[in-house]
Amino acid sequence: MKTKFKTIVVSDVHLGTKGSKSKEIVRFLKQYECENLILNGDIIDGWQLKKSGSWKRKHTRFFNKVIKMMENHDTKVFYLRGNHDDFLDQILPLQIGKLSIIQDMIYESNGKKFFITHGDVFDSITTNLRWIAYLGDIGYTFLLWLNRALNHYRIKRGLPYFSLSQYVKGKVKSAVSYIDQYEEELAKMARAKGCDGIICGHIHKAENREIDGIQYLNSGDWVETMSALAEDHEGNWQLIYYNEINFKSAEDHVILPIQEPEVQFGPFKEVSFYSSENKDLGQPPFRI
Repeated sequence: MKTKFKTIVVSDVHLGTKGSKSKEIVRFLKQYECENLILNGDIIDGWQLKKSGSWKRKHTRFFNKVIKMMENHDTKVFYLRGNHDDFLDQILPLQIGKLSIIQDMIYESNGKKFFITHGDVFDSITTNLRWIAYLGDIGYTFLLWLNRALNHYRIKRGLPYFSLSQYVKGKVKSAVSYIDQYEEELAKMARAKGCDGIICGHIHKAENREIDGIQYLNSGDWVETMSALAEDHEGNWQLIYYNEINFKSAEDHVILPIQEPEVQFGPFKEVSFYSSENKDLGQPPFRI
């Protein structure tokens, strides 16, 4: 039996990059059913695709799985624009059937309201000083490359996974200070909008805690943490980590369906990965 949630939130999958755990997130989504799936930004990494990234079949399988969720389980999908997939500015807001592509949204459930945003709009570096953001992206990409080499060595010796970038963030005081300030500013934004909580991504740090009476929820990422947020039908939120899922137990109770051909994309209107000059960031948030 699949676990059924009301809402699942994932962010920062960074499809198109070597570090993206696309196979893992597809396997993760196969374990659950949900009424709402919120893709909270940086699902496609347009920045890397413009430079050295490449689109592979395993990246397409992620969207194949999302389409099957819409078709087979009547799941509503909300794709929120992030800074790495800012090419979506050229088409949002857009709604096609059960799929909505939007800037941000207000989510109401069990008497509570949550403001949902990727989070980069509150990051003055990515918003105003784009060249610094790109420089930071290069450094992070290098850390991920170094991290893969390090963990290849550790796996051969039976050692557990080690996140080099998370270790560096934890040691650099300015990074710790930035994360704390980021979380506090988002909590203030939620309060200003009359919401009980904030749901975001962007900084690749999964979290579920209270900040001055505001519930702060961060879904983490699918590059290292491999985490997601899930809400049950009573309104309780939890963080789910891929590495803590007992897939063997779940697979023992699942009857495998008849193999279906993969859903293919296209043709679609051509969209540039370069940012639009006419951004309309002041449009009202999408509400469900």
